[in-house]
Amino acid sequence: MTTDPLTLGVAARRTPKPAGIKGLKATIGRTALAVAVLLLVVLLVAPGLLAHVSPIATSDANLQGPSGSHLFGTDLLGRDVFSRTVYGARPVLLASLLGVLVATAAGVAIGVLGGVAPRLVNALVMRLVDVFLALPVLLIALILIATAGSGVRSIVLAIGIAFTPGFARVVESSVRRLRRAEYVEAARVFGSTTLRTSWRHLIPNLLTEVVVLGSSAIGWGVLTATTLSFLGLGVRLPAPDWGSDLAAGATNLADAWWLSTFPGLAIMATILLANFAGDHLMRVLDPREGVRFGRLFRLAAARRSATGDGGDDA
Repeated sequence: MTTDPLTLGVAARRTPKPAGIKGLKATIGRTALAVAVLLLVVLLVAPGLLAHVSPIATSDANLQGPSGSHLFGTDLLGRDVFSRTVYGARPVLLASLLGVLVATAAGVAIGVLGGVAPRLVNALVMRLVDVFLALPVLLIALILIATAGSGVRSIVLAIGIAFTPGFARVVESSVRRLRRAEYVEAARVFGSTTLRTSWRHLIPNLLTEVVVLGSSAIGWGVLTATTLSFLGLGVRLPAPDWGSDLAAGATNLADAWWLSTFPGLAIMATILLANFAGDHLMRVLDPREGVRFGRLFRLAAARRSATGDGGDDA
């Protein structure tokens, strides 16, 4: 019976697809991931494909309910709510994605540093991380925005700094576990430096966890960004933004329910898509079921090494 990892991986991928609840979850996850990527590209690059009316154009059709001419109705100034909902996705998604990228980069760097550093440095770094973990994310974001001012850039910075401790804690725990792996010990025995070992062996094996954690954090980033905009710390009116429009429509919720309902549904749908996509990525990238980035990196490095050795012999 073969025990080769590549053979086992191919055999696992050739097995029939799971049925029942697992199959349904896989279908929902694939659909959510495809829809999320498609909407992300359209909303960020070309929102005009969905909304043909300017989100800041006013008209005499004030506070009209949803109809054929205005799918989501109009607001107090006669602006099209559907257009504002579509264009309002851009600042929220940009702030969330960029903030999570900042948190990922900073969290991985701090986590790897804490994981490979001596015990004293590790204790100092991780106790500082624990202090930030003890503070609510929204409180950290409010303090940073109060210092740096409102706007999308401030929200990106707030999300990045507020989410960094969570990434750092997860990465540090994984690095400490990976340091005891046989291939890491072997690399250290053969004279590999800490920096080289981290780059060649630790970071590639962390990519799976980082990708899954980052995709899950996007939903929390959307919630944080819209909350800050709802409090008046994000995009300023009349520019479209889900949080700002949600706050503007809250005062007329009894008479014009559509003003806050549709931005709220957009926020909910985005968070659900992000969570479903993150769950699907977790299943796909699970080393027991799917593809593990670290294994691909090691196989690619082994092939390059073998090719280089063959060239030297020739």
